[in-house]
Amino acid sequence: MHPPLDRPHPDCEKAIDDLRVCQATNSKLKFWACNEIKFAMDRCLKDEKRRLLVDMNRGFEEKRQREEDAYRDAMGQELTFDEYLRKDPEYLKAAKEAVERNKKYPDMYKTKLNS
Repeated sequence: MHPPLDRPHPDCEKAIDDLRVCQATNSKLKFWACNEIKFAMDRCLKDEKRRLLVDMNRGFEEKRQREEDAYRDAMGQELTFDEYLRKDPEYLKAAKEAVERNKKYPDMYKTKLNS
């Protein structure tokens, strides 16, 4: 399944046009006629999506840090949530117990298929 083809896909216009021409010139009963063209279009759309995601997530950590700093300033807090957890004795105790429990019972949370 591919995304809607009516929105712009600048990287894949030729592949989309090829698929439309193939579907217009071949019978609907011959459903395998355009498979290779559709596979090429799917690869192109996948590559386009990967490129867009990389562009969209560029600088994500810096943006996240700026947002977290702005939130802390607005709320008047001095610690981030992670810093708070590192200093919270109850959380540290629970985390230590979880590690010990996982060492003692390593298969505790694994799904058994033949139960």
